[in-house]
Amino acid sequence: MKEIDLKIQGKIKRLTNKTFKFDSRVKDGWYSAVYFLKTAQIVRKYKPDSIVTMQFFQREDAVLCGIDEAIALLHTFSINPHELQIEALHDGDFISPMEPVLKVTGHYQNFGYLENLIDGILARRTSVATNVYRAVKAAEGRQIMFFGDRDDHFTNQAGDGYSAYIGGIAAQCTNAMNEWWGMEGVGTMPHALIQMFEGDLVAASKAYIETYPNDNFVALVDFNNDVITDSLKVAREFGDKLYGVRVDTSISLKDKYFDTIDYEKLGINPYGVNPELIFALRKALDDEGFNHVKIIVSSGFNEKKIKEFVEKGVPVDTFGVGKSLLRTFVSFTGDCVMLNGKELAKFGRRHIPSERLEKVDYPVNS
Repeated sequence: MKEIDLKIQGKIKRLTNKTFKFDSRVKDGWYSAVYFLKTAQIVRKYKPDSIVTMQFFQREDAVLCGIDEAIALLHTFSINPHELQIEALHDGDFISPMEPVLKVTGHYQNFGYLENLIDGILARRTSVATNVYRAVKAAEGRQIMFFGDRDDHFTNQAGDGYSAYIGGIAAQCTNAMNEWWGMEGVGTMPHALIQMFEGDLVAASKAYIETYPNDNFVALVDFNNDVITDSLKVAREFGDKLYGVRVDTSISLKDKYFDTIDYEKLGINPYGVNPELIFALRKALDDEGFNHVKIIVSSGFNEKKIKEFVEKGVPVDTFGVGKSLLRTFVSFTGDCVMLNGKELAKFGRRHIPSERLEKVDYPVNS
């Protein structure tokens, strides 16, 4: 957890403007709320010399992410960006409710139309980073793989992958997810590969190993809904070449293992990837001397389910998690809180001083 803690405390270098691929239509206000565009026109006409300070905050205990992206947005699309005064925290910082994370001072008409875009960037990135951090904490040192590629639009992968990295997950399943921080995607085999070999897991595994001999080979063992039998088949066939097995049983299915025990009498829920199945799998592998084979589980895992498995001592080496980590629950707000150096904000809001904010130069140092 030491490496994760360093990232969480904001010790990583800021990303630069070159990292991000923005839609050029941002400049035209295509993604801005129309009332911000109209306000900019009015201010340009009637109050062109006024200077405002816009302050961004949220209402959760969270892991901040999206700051570098928001700064890059400002430096790319605001008018005269070199004139803006920007103060910000770092991606990876722990933040508290109502704590300012970003302050921008300048002519409203030069940057105000970007307010909702910045809110959205911070909300999405901070939510994912915080979800990931909580899941990593629940796993208590066990690895987590980020399978966030199939539960959202593919264009979100780079930002979600970076947010997951900030939250503490380095193992991610697509190259796009690793784009902003310079790694490559990792993964196991899909069910489709086994299907192409007519359900013969050994044949599919042999083809994989021969094609990618340098991979840490992980066999997907639930295709035939007989996890223990198929795990032992590949372990016997490949021995030390088998790094691990992944169990991805659907929550609607009972593995064939439960045909052999009275699960109702024992009070066991036999559906999906459950503790009893994983305990039995670990024992079966160990009984035949395959102690080196690691167990990866996926399908329906979230912070709560990870915590339950850890508390019960279920012998899992890696959790594969996707959908639950993408839930957006943090909302950011941008408020104009100062006008021409004097505090002025809507009722209930105020300028909040912060010793943690750092001045950001233009351009961001690479």
